[in-house]
Amino acid sequence: MTSLQQYHRPLGSTGLTVSPLGLGTVKIGRNQGVKYPSGFELPTDQQVRELLAQARDLGLNLLDTAPAYGLSEQRLGPLLQDQRQEWVLCSKVGEEFDNGESWFDFSARHTRHSVQRSLQRLRTDYLDLVLVHSNGDDLNVLADEVYPTLQQLKQEGLIRAFGFSGKTVAGGLQALEDGDCAMVTWNLREQTERPVLDFALSHDKGILVKKALASGHICLEGEDPVRSGFELVFSHPAVGSAIIGTITPAHLTQNVATVAAILEQAGTHDGVQARPS
Repeated sequence: MTSLQQYHRPLGSTGLTVSPLGLGTVKIGRNQGVKYPSGFELPTDQQVRELLAQARDLGLNLLDTAPAYGLSEQRLGPLLQDQRQEWVLCSKVGEEFDNGESWFDFSARHTRHSVQRSLQRLRTDYLDLVLVHSNGDDLNVLADEVYPTLQQLKQEGLIRAFGFSGKTVAGGLQALEDGDCAMVTWNLREQTERPVLDFALSHDKGILVKKALASGHICLEGEDPVRSGFELVFSHPAVGSAIIGTITPAHLTQNVATVAAILEQAGTHDGVQARPS
């Protein structure tokens, strides 16, 4: 079986080591208000348990969740019992999702409440990474209380690293100045955030990629859009991991095989891509 185990790499200078693909878990918690090309039913607990086991067997160690992902955190908590040390857990703060609608709160009080709630839901005493779920008004969000609060939570040992999932180049650059990691959109359709990747590379900051396959939409185009999409994603050496939100075992297997082949061809050795000096 193809595995990404040998391609694990550092996430900037966070001290975290991540697989080049991470498993996004929005689809295990929410099927309202999502931007995928087709609808889906939420998987059963047994299906999620099997998906997590499959991901682990394929060499994935990064799980991406969020309070805004419906029941995702609550469902993951019991399923990850006795597996905590095998996963890098990333959650978020700032966005909430209730009754089909999102709302945002970047205050210190809500940030601390959100992290403590995530710890309870995920049944753990620390989170490896917490990202700010921006509403798109990135610079104003970063001027709020959320980043100083996350820095304090890091000093208290409740989180190991923190960063920002935004929508603008200015936001991404500011977020990396003061934080550890940025989650950026980087795919065949959207490459405007490249300056954020370049900054991360030169300052040893972490980069996670969201919408690597444009939420599934590029899979409807071209001769081999998945291969082309992942070739672009991993063409930039700042990329630590791309988050894929599949709940389909065959898609997960295909994605892992594709990425392993790309990294092998690119000459990735010892889990770290060569970075220009």
